Amino acid sequence: MNKSDIYQRLLRLSRDAYIGHSELMSFTPYPDDVARQAITPFHRPCGDVLRQETGLVSETYAELKDAIIDAAPYVVWRETYKHTNIGERFLNNFGCYSIVGEGGPFSSRQIRMWVVYMPPGLYYPWHHHPAEETYLVISGSAVFKRKGCPDETLGEGSTVFHESNQPHAMETLEDPVLCMVAWRNGFDTPPVLTTPT
Repeated sequence: MNKSDIYQRLLRLSRDAYIGHSELMSFTPYPDDVARQAITPFHRPCGDVLRQETGLVSETYAELKDAIIDAAPYVVWRETYKHTNIGERFLNNFGCYSIVGEGGPFSSRQIRMWVVYMPPGLYYPWHHHPAEETYLVISGSAVFKRKGCPDETLGEGSTVFHESNQPHAMETLEDPVLCMVAWRNGFDTPPVLTTPT
């Protein structure tokens, strides 16, 4: 399978998962302006960690899980927190790349779609951003933390919504987690770590 086919498979399967999930479609309709855009792949160690991961199993989203992993060598792995004190362990193990949006193989003015991967035993500290956000767990499980809400341990098929600028965090325990993430509004401001109060 060539690179273009890998991108198209990733788009098709992520679109099918999105359209097939009522909570995502309620969050924001799947866009009608998705178009191919050129990218130059950018490697990070997290991509290798994902490709070597053996703990990701999915009943509902097995093909999407495989497509996400197969695309790992051909995407732009993000370095959102590179110039913070978050630490090398996090930077080398936390994986995030865009499917639709800046740095992704596809563009849209209406939505941003990401992949987020965390191996077991990783903590994603409190952070926030103007964009409203919904996570869909594709495989594995994680503890999702939101300011003002009780912690929730969510697995395959579950979603969680983050309001604009609502601080939130994630933690994996014994299992890894693989998620598809959608943003609406506030696309131009990246996540920032939340300053403790």
